[in-house]
Amino acid sequence: MSRSHVLWLTGAVALAVALSLPGGLATAGVYELTIDQTTVDIGGRLRTAMTVNGTVPGPLLRWQEGEDVELRVTNRMKETSSIHWHGILLPPSQDGVPGISPGFHGIAPGETFTYRFRVRQGGTYWYHSHSGTQEQSGVYGPIVITPAGREPFRADREHVVVLSDWTDEDPRRVIANLKAVPGYYNFARRTGADLFRDMANARDPAERAAIWNDRLDWAEMRMDPTDLADVTGYTFLANGAATEQSPVLSFAPGERVRLRFVNASAMTYFDVRIPGLRMTVVAADGNNVEPVPVDEFRIAVAETYDVIVRPSEDRPYTVLAESMDRTGFARAVLATRPDADPGPLPEHRTRAVLTMADMGASFGPTGLERGTPAPETDAPGHVAPMEMDHGGHAAAPAPAPGAMPAPPAMDHGAMGHGQPPAAAPPPVGGHAGMGHAPASPQMPMDHSTMGHGQPASAAGSHAGMGHGPAPGAADHAAMGHGTVPDTVAHDVGAPPGAKVLSYRDLKALGSPFPAQEPDRVIEMRLTGNMERYFWSINGRKFSEAQPIVLRLGERVRFRFINETMMNHPMHLHGMWMLPAVGNGAKNPLKHVVNIKPGTTFDVDVPADAEGEWAFHCHLLFHMETGMMRKVVVQRQTASLGTEARP
Repeated sequence: MSRSHVLWLTGAVALAVALSLPGGLATAGVYELTIDQTTVDIGGRLRTAMTVNGTVPGPLLRWQEGEDVELRVTNRMKETSSIHWHGILLPPSQDGVPGISPGFHGIAPGETFTYRFRVRQGGTYWYHSHSGTQEQSGVYGPIVITPAGREPFRADREHVVVLSDWTDEDPRRVIANLKAVPGYYNFARRTGADLFRDMANARDPAERAAIWNDRLDWAEMRMDPTDLADVTGYTFLANGAATEQSPVLSFAPGERVRLRFVNASAMTYFDVRIPGLRMTVVAADGNNVEPVPVDEFRIAVAETYDVIVRPSEDRPYTVLAESMDRTGFARAVLATRPDADPGPLPEHRTRAVLTMADMGASFGPTGLERGTPAPETDAPGHVAPMEMDHGGHAAAPAPAPGAMPAPPAMDHGAMGHGQPPAAAPPPVGGHAGMGHAPASPQMPMDHSTMGHGQPASAAGSHAGMGHGPAPGAADHAAMGHGTVPDTVAHDVGAPPGAKVLSYRDLKALGSPFPAQEPDRVIEMRLTGNMERYFWSINGRKFSEAQPIVLRLGERVRFRFINETMMNHPMHLHGMWMLPAVGNGAKNPLKHVVNIKPGTTFDVDVPADAEGEWAFHCHLLFHMETGMMRKVVVQRQTASLGTEARP
C-alpha cells in the first residue's frame, strides 16, 4: 500500500477508524511483523529505510484489553534488531531491550522472535526498535488498545497521527558528526552581526551591558543559546508523509473526532495546533485524564496525547506540528474530501533563545563539562541513606558498607550485537562549579533519612510571565542556581490568550495509586559533555554505571536535576511515573516525563513490577551515548543502603 493511499470512511458510524497510515491495520490475536530494508517515498524522493511490514511507520496494531497477544517478529536485515512495546505493562522478558530484558539478546538476522503477553491496559501507545539507531531509520509504529470497560469519552471516529523525523544521513554518521564538531547541525548560531544589532537596538547603557554580559556568560560555557535541538534540518513526517504529501483525515461536519498523537521522533519535540479548532485533551501516554480544552500542546519525544475535536464547517482544517527549533512542520489535514487542498504552510514562529534565567542563572561550570563527576567515594548505582542537608547539596554520602566497585556494563549501542561489554573506565574529575560540591558522582542519591517527608512544591518566581508557582519543583535558592525556570509550562510562541497545555493541567481519571509520601528520594542529575557529545546520569555513562535497585512495593521519588541546556524526555520501562504537579492522587500516570533545561522536577514511581527494566532519555542520540540506566526491582527485606549488590 502506498503512503499516499487513504482508507476513506464515510457515513454515520460509531467510532469509525479512519486510517492514513501506510502500513494499514492489524487486529488479530496473532501478529506477523517483518523488519527489513525497503525503498520508501520520503517527500517525493526514494530512500532506503528500515521498515516494519514494508512501510514507515509500521502497521497500526489494534489490541483489546485482556487479550493474549502473540507477536512474531522476523528480522530480514543484516544486523540484529528488536521491538520494544513502548509504555506497555508486560513481563520483563517480553519488553524487547537487548541486554536488559532477561534472556533477550535481540533478533539475529534471519531469525524470528515471538513475544507473548496479556494486554493489561487501554489507550494509545507505540512500538519501536531498541537496537542501535534503527528507530531513526524507520522501525516504529502505533498501538491502539480498546479498553475492557466503557470508554469515558465519546467519539464518532478516530485517527492516529504518528509524528516523526527523518534524515537521509546514516544516523551513526550523525552521531559521529556531533562528536567531531559541537553544534555541527546548529544552523541558527548567533553571530557577531547579531551582537552588533542587539547592542545598537539596546535602549540604554544598562541594557547594552546586560547583552554583553549575557554573551560573555554563554561564551564562557562554550555553548550556544540557540542550540535547542542537537540536530536541525530534519524532514518531518506525519504518518510517514512529508508536508508535500500531507495525509488526509476524514470527518463529517459536527462529528466528534478523536486524534491519537504519537511522537515517534528520534530527536524532535513538536508544538501541535489546529488553526480554527480547539482541542480537548482526554488522555496522556495512554491514560485518561479529566478533559482539558487547549489551543496548543507540546509533545515531547515518545509521548502520546489523545485529543477530541469537533469541526463544524465543511472545509479543510490543517493539523500543524511545528518543530521546537522552528526548522519545519509535520502536517496532516482534517477534511471531508480525500482530495482536499491543505493550502500553504504558515510562517515559522520565532525561534526561542535560551537565557541565563532558563539555565537557573548561575547554573553550571565553565567549559563544556556539564556534570563530569569528581572522583567517586561510593559504588555507582547504589542507593544509600545519607546524613546531609539537601538544601545546599554540600556533602557527599559515605560509601555504602560492603559496596562493590562498578562491574563492566554494556553500552546501549552494542546491545544485542554480540560484542562483549566494555570495562568501566576509572572515574574522571573536573566537576567544579556545579553547585553540588562535592558531587556524589554517578550514584542516585537516597534522601530517605534527610527529613524530606513532604513533597517538593516550591519554585522560583516568574513575575510577569503568567506562571504561578511550579508544584513539584525543588527550590534552587540554596543550591546556587539563582532564578528557577518554570518546570512544566512551555512558551511555544502562541498568541496572547491562547491556552497551552501544561503537565499541571493533567489530572488522572481514576488513578490506581493513592496520594502518599515516598519511601525514598533518589537524585538523578542529568549531565553531559557537549564538546565530546556524550550524555550521562550523575556524570556517568551507561557503560560505567551499576543498576539502580528498588524494593518491590516501595514508592520512590526520583528527583531529576537537569544540569544541561537541553530538554530530556525521561522514559521508565515497565512502570508508571507520577509527575509531582500538585494534583495529589490525580497526578497523571506517564511513561515519559520531560525535564526542562536547568530545572529540578520530582517524579514518583510505585515500584510494582519485579524484574530488570531500562530507564533512559528518549532522545535517541542521548541514550546511545550514555544517558541510560538499568533499574532492578527485586523482593528483599534488608536495607538497600547496607548491602552490596551485583
